[in-house]
Amino acid sequence: MAPAVTDSAAAGVFRIGGDLAVHRLGYGALRITGRNNWGDPPDRATALALLCSLPAMGVNLIDTADSYGPETSEQLIRAALHPYDGGVVIATKGGYLRPRPESWIPCGRPAYLMQSARLSARRLGVGTIDLWQLHRIDPTVARDEQFDAIRQLREEGVIRHVGLSEVGIEDIKSAEAVFPVATVQNRYNLAERRAEEVLDYCEHRGIGFIPFFPLAAGALAKGEELRAIADRHRATPAQIALAWLLKRSPVILPIPGSSQLAHVKENVAAARVTLSDDDFERLSRNVVQNRSR
Repeated sequence: MAPAVTDSAAAGVFRIGGDLAVHRLGYGALRITGRNNWGDPPDRATALALLCSLPAMGVNLIDTADSYGPETSEQLIRAALHPYDGGVVIATKGGYLRPRPESWIPCGRPAYLMQSARLSARRLGVGTIDLWQLHRIDPTVARDEQFDAIRQLREEGVIRHVGLSEVGIEDIKSAEAVFPVATVQNRYNLAERRAEEVLDYCEHRGIGFIPFFPLAAGALAKGEELRAIADRHRATPAQIALAWLLKRSPVILPIPGSSQLAHVKENVAAARVTLSDDDFERLSRNVVQNRSR
């Protein structure tokens, strides 16, 4: 008898950069840090146990950043999962300063970006970071200087694949002139779709699209259409919202995050929810209308 397909694997596979295979439903490791994404989690043992449980659920794409904690998320991931057996891919980001708990300051100075990537590799315990993403393009530093630093990191083998976060199509095109863009991470969910054109561009180019804030922090649960479809599928509104993302495009890689194992299991189970074309269209038409009233 063939082994049962793990839940995240049911979402299908995407190859980041054309060669790095991951299951399309991943995990975002922002929320395993302390309050305001600062410092250690309230219960370190619980956070480590949650991370250790991910491979058994088929989750092999884990997204983090050096600014989460700062540094805490990367450190916890290494403590729980190193040496990342079974094809686990750790995607991290750099390009933010965190001088205070509620402060997020873009910093795209080339020397800083290069140092950030090297330190992330050290914290994660890897020689090469599989996917390193520029957390934000710093508007105070020439974009080409930031991209050139990333090119150097890639040529030196510090990073394997490169991603960008919160960018427009012109940003992606400019970066593509310097290095291959493997992923784009923009804010996108069922009710917030300002990145539709960016998503379409990514699909056309075979670039992975990682939607952050994929569940709109629970706000989607208020939609009547969403609740009705969830009831028919015997699923939660969050699971339907994730299933909608997975159906929206084959390049979408949702990374819902939670500090609660029960919520993580619920999110991962969304990989087994199959929406009909009618369900998809109804959600696409009506949820945004419900949210705009």
